[in-house]
Amino acid sequence: MSIQAFSEYLALEKNYSKHTVLAYIRDLEIFQEFLNENHDSEPIEKVDYSEIRQWIVELVSSGVSNRTINRKVSSLNSYYKFLQKTQQIETNPLRKHKALKVGKRVQLPFSEQELKQVLENSIEVVDFESARDKLIIELLYTTGIRRIELVNLKMADVDISKKQIKVLGKRNKERYIPLLNSLIKSIDTYTSYRNSLSIIPDKENLFLTKKGVKIYEMLVYRIINKYFSLASSKAKCSPHVLRHSFATHLLNKGADLNAVKELLGHTSLAATQVYTHNSISELKKVYAKSHPRNKS
Repeated sequence: MSIQAFSEYLALEKNYSKHTVLAYIRDLEIFQEFLNENHDSEPIEKVDYSEIRQWIVELVSSGVSNRTINRKVSSLNSYYKFLQKTQQIETNPLRKHKALKVGKRVQLPFSEQELKQVLENSIEVVDFESARDKLIIELLYTTGIRRIELVNLKMADVDISKKQIKVLGKRNKERYIPLLNSLIKSIDTYTSYRNSLSIIPDKENLFLTKKGVKIYEMLVYRIINKYFSLASSKAKCSPHVLRHSFATHLLNKGADLNAVKELLGHTSLAATQVYTHNSISELKKVYAKSHPRNKS
């Protein structure tokens, strides 16, 4: 019952997405499975830190990355905090736990050349799906929105007269992002093909499958991977890399960090600063090339 209440708390009070809630609950289930096998099916609510520590050691021994382990423990910690908040336990067994050390993970963006190759040479717009795929790629790259934000876009969220879109981000926070003229042309082209679909059950949604129903996250991933795996040698070709490319390319061109933060929908500047490593690298190149004292 407590886990069900926790699930509802995450969804209703914390406004977490369905995917995020399921991830939290799955982490709790994995820990409970460990307890079932090693501690006579002791409930999660009754354990002390020593048992959690044993679970962490087992995960490390199984080759699970420190980053993944930290995420699982974080889910467990959130559950214990919920139990404290609802007065179901007195103390949190993870109150003194320190996260495992992880190396900084640098996600390389697509290059401007790779983006140009895909948008100008790889997609010939001849039907509904090709028009949709191009718009998806262009929208992700020119606005920096998240995949789930793109999936949930409504027709009413697009304001061509004001050249902007309304995006519903995390915690149901709205933000407005300007649209480039080239993107507006792609929207017009896609809308024309969209209107020609014979059946559209999900009329309010912007992006649809060819059956006229709302697009889904895995399909967006497949679209990005399909085109960029041909144009890029990167191991990971995902919608998030396009978001990363959006932020990095803006910063490389001198965009204000706070402005990029607002466009991305970040709540803190620290979340946006992870994208500055590439802009600093670009600055070093300009500095080395331009400074009169550099004679190498």
